[in-house]
Order: sequence, then structure tokens, then C-alpha cells
Amino acid sequence: MNLSVVIPCYNEERRIQATLEKVIPYLEKNTKQFEILIIDDGSTDKTIEKVQQLHNANIKILRNEQNKGKGYSIRRGMLESKHSWILFSDADLSTPIEEFEKLKEQQATYKVIIGSRALRGSLIVERQPLYRVLLGKTCNKMVQALGLWGIKDTQCGFKLISKKAAQDIFKRQYLNGFSFDVEALFLASRLGYDIKEVPVVWKNSRESKVNPLKDSLKMFKDILEMRWKHRKA
Repeated sequence: MNLSVVIPCYNEERRIQATLEKVIPYLEKNTKQFEILIIDDGSTDKTIEKVQQLHNANIKILRNEQNKGKGYSIRRGMLESKHSWILFSDADLSTPIEEFEKLKEQQATYKVIIGSRALRGSLIVERQPLYRVLLGKTCNKMVQALGLWGIKDTQCGFKLISKKAAQDIFKRQYLNGFSFDVEALFLASRLGYDIKEVPVVWKNSRESKVNPLKDSLKMFKDILEMRWKHRKA
């Protein structure tokens, strides 16, 4: 498989090198060709310098002039990727890169394959605080009510999408914040792509930049806006 890996980054100087030092050897061993797209979302620390210190020709750095949001960064990476399959992974590797094997097994049948923390067979190594778990479940119920029936976990930061599907989806996707996952999967479903949810290993990152209450409220607002905008999709 030829694979593009999209990793959005915002002030990740403390862990981006360690992440890439795990991802690169894995891809060298398990893909024919690969590229890693680091989407720097207006970082104010030394994220870029840390990436450049690796001197790896397979790494492509795309810089947003200012902080645009995770959705904007993923959309940019998806649309600028060159290989036939694209993996989106969070910079903290909450889902280990080795879990790619589980998603890859589904590529002959599905074009949109997503990691899930909510299915039987998933393994949560370190759980989120209870209040975040409850907020997540509440958000998921709203997501399902608004059109994504059957998807147990839209927010896991580990998704494999064919290049054609990514082009179809992300040319239409517009949300720039953390709700982008919901919109992308909603569009995938409306465009006729079957979505395969796969249980994965996941570990909570204590350095998460998500504000549970603020971002959950914004997600509610974004999903309602998205549903209206794509009402004819």
C-alpha cells in the first residue's frame, strides 16, 4: 500500500519527535511508499524545528499562517495528500500507529474506515475522566439523532480513507473545529460510502487541548449548523 499520513499539530514540540520516531520506522517496514504531512496550525513553539531536525525526505510540512483549527488542518492535509490511501492520526498517538493493521484489513471492502473506542474488542489503556466520558456519550447521542445512526465513536483520531473518498468528502467539508469528524462522516454517508468502524487500542492523553465543556457546546452548535447546511446532501 502507498500511504499518506496526515498529522495536525499545534504547539507539539514536546512530543512530535517521539511520535515521528515511532511512525517512520513502522511505515518504512509496512508500506511500499509513504509520505507524512505535518499540518502546523500556527504553532508558537518549536514544533517545526523539532520536525525539521529529523531530516526525513518523506516528511512534508504544511504551515497555516495562523491558527485555523483542527478541521481546517485535516481538510488541507487530505486534499494535498498524493497517495491512494490517507491515514489521519493525532499527534499524540493516542491510538498507536500499529493499529493501522486493523484498519488496513478492511480496505478491500470499504473506502472509509474509522478507529473506535466504543466497540467490543476496543482496548482503553487509560480512560478519560468520568465527566469527559459522559459528555462524549451525550455528544454521540446527538450525532446519531442528527443522521449518523450506528456510528458509536465519531471522534477517535485515527481514520483511513481512500484518496477518491477523501477528495469527494473534504471538498464539501467546511467546519474548522473539532466537529469536523462528524461532518466528514455525515458527508461520507450521504455520498454513498459505507463506513466501517473498527475497535482499536486507545490511551487518553493528559495533554489534550480539548476543553470538554466549551468544545462540547460548540460541537452542538456546529452539528446543528452542519445539518442545516447539508440538508440536501
